Amino acid sequence: MSKRRPKARPPRTPALSTEHIEEWSGENWVVKPIRGSSSTKSYRCPGCDQEIRPATPHVVVWPEETIVGEAIDNRRHWHTACWQARDRRTRR
Repeated sequence: MSKRRPKARPPRTPALSTEHIEEWSGENWVVKPIRGSSSTKSYRCPGCDQEIRPATPHVVVWPEETIVGEAIDNRRHWHTACWQARDRRTRR
């Protein structure tokens, strides 16, 4: 009998980058990517005013200078494309 080699595992997809800081409207914002698998609620995107459905990858954004207890109140869930396009909308 020949020995069977175990099947090779597919390569792991790299994790989304961790939270980082971006400047917008003269203020620093913490931007945290959210995987679709960890998103279980619906949110309203402030960029397009459309629903972000559960299991949809998106970003959570809040001002960097937020007091710890206020961070939850200041978080906003954005479609990733809406967050990336926000500068074009504010320049009009």
